Formats: sequence, structure tokens, C-alpha cells
Amino acid sequence: MRVYVPLTLPGLAAAHKAGELGPGPLAAYAVTPGLREWYVSDDIEELEYAALSRAASASLRLLAGTPDAARRRVVVAVDVPDQDAVADPDRVLDANSLGEVRIAAAVPMSKAAAVHVDADDAEADVSAAVTALGAADHGDDDAQFTVDGADDHELLWFGVQEIPNIVG
Repeated sequence: MRVYVPLTLPGLAAAHKAGELGPGPLAAYAVTPGLREWYVSDDIEELEYAALSRAASASLRLLAGTPDAARRRVVVAVDVPDQDAVADPDRVLDANSLGEVRIAAAVPMSKAAAVHVDADDAEADVSAAVTALGAADHGDDDAQFTVDGADDHELLWFGVQEIPNIVG
């Protein structure tokens, strides 16, 4: 199963140095039954993109807790055995957890298929989105518009061999 693990650039650097994403449990996003039902599509590429987008939103939240990190969302696409990606049955109907899975143990970076990262030109919008998260969570429509503005930037695709250049 392809899962999408949200990170920050410092988190990616640490994973690269350690040779693994972890320690577990890891929060990730995947094409789950709940995501399929919500997205109402059978197109696997669309569903994978929806899972990647959910992970990018989670990366935004990680950035909110990491004030010194560059304001660029990071998602690592990893292949794990199906049974290793477990959705929380108590949160299946929670819109905030659509596509969310937990992976109990660390995942070797050798299982990574790709890395998705914001381009440099997204930093201002991502930074504004991070700042607006709290107000958006409390129902402020203008703040939500700012948070959604980060989604206007497509994450760039990188091969795992490019990680040293990304984390510089």
C-alpha cells in the first residue's frame, strides 16, 4: 500500500540521516474506504492525489509546531504492507481523519518511493497558512481562505536520491 507521510524539511533531514521514518507510530495518509467514500471516485490516481493532499495539510500542521522550519510542506510517499497501515475505527466518520492511517513501527527510507515538497515560491503562502491555522480552526472564514491558499501550490515530485539536495 502506498502511504503518504507528512513531514517538515528538518523531519526529512532527520529521516534521511537515520535511514528511516520513525519512530512509530507514524501518522500517514492512504486510500482508505472512508477516503474512497468521501471522494466518490474509483480512479486510483485521483484517490492517491486526495491522500497526498491530506498529508500536505498535515504537514502544514506540523509546520505550525516547528517555528524554525522553512515554510515548505513535505510528504514522503512510502510503500508498506497493507496490514501495516491501520485506520482508527473510532475516527472513520471524522472528516478530519479521512485517509489517516497509523503505522506502528519505523519505516526504512529504502521503502520510500518519492518525496513531494513545496517550491520556494510557495513559502509566503504556506507561512501565511500556518499563521492562520488557529483562527481557521475556530471558524474564521478569512483565515480558512488563507489556509486553503497553500493548496494552490502543487507539491513538486523528487526521487529519493535527491533528498540530500532538498535538505541541503
